Amino acid sequence: MTPFKLLLPNSLPLAPELPDRVTAVTYDAGAPVPGEHRDAEALVVWGSSGRDLAAVAHDMPRLRWVQSLAAGPDAVLAAGFPDDVVITSGAGLHSATVTEHALALVLAQVRRLPAALRAQAEHRWARELGGLQPLHPEGAVTTLLGARVLIWGFGAIGRTLAPVLRSLGADVRGVARTAGERAGFPVLAVEDLPAELGRTDVLVVVLPATDATRHALDAGRLAALPPHAHVVNVGRGSTVDEQALVDALRAGRLAGAALDVTGTEPLPPESPLWDAPGLLLTPHAAGGRPVGADALIAANVAALLAGDPLRNVVER
Repeated sequence: MTPFKLLLPNSLPLAPELPDRVTAVTYDAGAPVPGEHRDAEALVVWGSSGRDLAAVAHDMPRLRWVQSLAAGPDAVLAAGFPDDVVITSGAGLHSATVTEHALALVLAQVRRLPAALRAQAEHRWARELGGLQPLHPEGAVTTLLGARVLIWGFGAIGRTLAPVLRSLGADVRGVARTAGERAGFPVLAVEDLPAELGRTDVLVVVLPATDATRHALDAGRLAALPPHAHVVNVGRGSTVDEQALVDALRAGRLAGAALDVTGTEPLPPESPLWDAPGLLLTPHAAGGRPVGADALIAANVAALLAGDPLRNVVER
């Protein structure tokens, strides 16, 4: 049988079960694929820069398939691999970890943890945050019980997060390109957003980075949210108009926001996001640990060798 070379990044431990004809070679994900391995038929990507990928995109003549382990394979798509190279994503590998982080950010906002931390720094017992409290105070959301949560981007992560939020008492809906029902949840089309935003208590954004989603959450859509609403973004930073978000927070038109992603990463020290009132920032910490990568790689290697459809093929 014809030998088949598969390149695995050294950015995480990988040991997929592979057929005997497949030779797995580990490469340095912090540099372009070295010349002696550019004869590989398959390339797994995790942690490589767009510059390093672009440097080899047209210098791997036998390359048939690129497996990104990222849920959104932005860097791989931007690298410019030839059209006949199949690109597959890591959709599903980050659903559990991003769900954990999204839930943490939602609860931190709703349960007013940033305010509690500020009071702690002041050595002040914040009586306004504790003690006897109404379940649903006027003009504020302090519990997920009965809260209307909208998940914009209802892919693998959204479908994992939705039942967790529902289990805590939230009324959960999704937003996607087309309306319908997915995984037992009502899903609205993007054109139905204006009316739904006005009824939303927590908006969770899980959108990929595309030309169509750039600044999807803009000043107009932010203005459609009620003043007591919270925004959480665990998708891609480019999907939120950050200046519009800062303006809304400064003007008191939003109760709070939490961002795990920003348009520029690392976030520059001069960014107004650092000091925006009511904004909680985490440094792209939601994912970063693909769960089940070995199984996905093994399944797609087997499919490629057998001439069968691969999982998570990215349309270009």
